[in-house]
Amino acid sequence: MDINEKSHTKHGYPGLLIVIEGTDGAGRSTQIEKLREWLAIESYGVVISQWKTSKLMSNVIDNAKERNLLNAYTFSLLYASDFADRLEQVIVPALKAGLVVLADRYTYTAYARDVVRGVSPEWARKLYDYAPEPDMIFYLKMPVETLLKRIISTSGLNYYESGRDIGLSTDFYESFKLYQRKIIAEYTKMEQEFDFVTFDGTLKIENIQSKLRMKLSDLLKTGVLG
Repeated sequence: MDINEKSHTKHGYPGLLIVIEGTDGAGRSTQIEKLREWLAIESYGVVISQWKTSKLMSNVIDNAKERNLLNAYTFSLLYASDFADRLEQVIVPALKAGLVVLADRYTYTAYARDVVRGVSPEWARKLYDYAPEPDMIFYLKMPVETLLKRIISTSGLNYYESGRDIGLSTDFYESFKLYQRKIIAEYTKMEQEFDFVTFDGTLKIENIQSKLRMKLSDLLKTGVLG
């Protein structure tokens, strides 16, 4: 498609923006990698953009976390800066080039995390009001107990992902459960607001992937990529 032609995508660029949301341990990265492989086989150019991977901001965020310098608003603003840089350097150029962008987390992660940390939903949404609208948003929904088991068996409990920075509990396990329940509650509020396509994250990897491909196939058949 010529980039000057009118696009049928929601954001107006020739490419396709697909978002996968979900809490830590929900399996987002695994599903995105499998989607990338499938789309490549189907002859689509693919770019993956992950949360907190800006070359400009990722180290700044890590350093601030290590020094415990983040209150609710600095936490929000640093991640928004990371997003803005990735949007300018990676996401928009790929969309302009007619590629499929698979976003491992998007603004909805910020909406959930920021609100749980005390930022108003209106403030968080205004902070990202320039973000292109995704063509489809997948949400992998997982119960807290399953998430806890997965996290413990893989990466272990993280200070921030356990909500320890906002004082929910001095016990890591209890803090994780309280924090993740609050995050999931925010995602639940957003499901209808942003038209999430929700899948049961406890299903087998292959079953979830099959469902994702089916939904994407339907979208691609509409001719959004020309």
